[in-house]
Amino acid sequence: MTITVKRVYDDPAPDDGARVLVDRLWPRGISKDHAHLDRWSKEVAPSTDLRTWFHHDPGRFEEFERRYRAELADNPEVPELAALGAGDRRLTLLYSARDTEHNQALVLRDVLEAYLEDAASGSGA
Repeated sequence: MTITVKRVYDDPAPDDGARVLVDRLWPRGISKDHAHLDRWSKEVAPSTDLRTWFHHDPGRFEEFERRYRAELADNPEVPELAALGAGDRRLTLLYSARDTEHNQALVLRDVLEAYLEDAASGSGA
């Protein structure tokens, strides 16, 4: 399993695998052709309330991560996305935020990896 994270503004790479945008809003200044998406998963993005509260403030990231994980806990999109990154497949989660260290795609990657590990061990998700 390989799940990577990159900005949607970065050029697509041949080894990206399935490219999934995980933002609720379409990124500014990028065309759908340039994005080379396989899927746009708005449903797995942070809620509007959470996104607005976080406002990309690194000082709020720890609490953002806690709240976002709670939102993802019952999200039916999580198993679907995890399946895209299962086995030998590659999954690239795309986001538009400028901050490469404090964004929802990093949290989602960790959640998906844990889901896949739980599924592989037979303990369920």
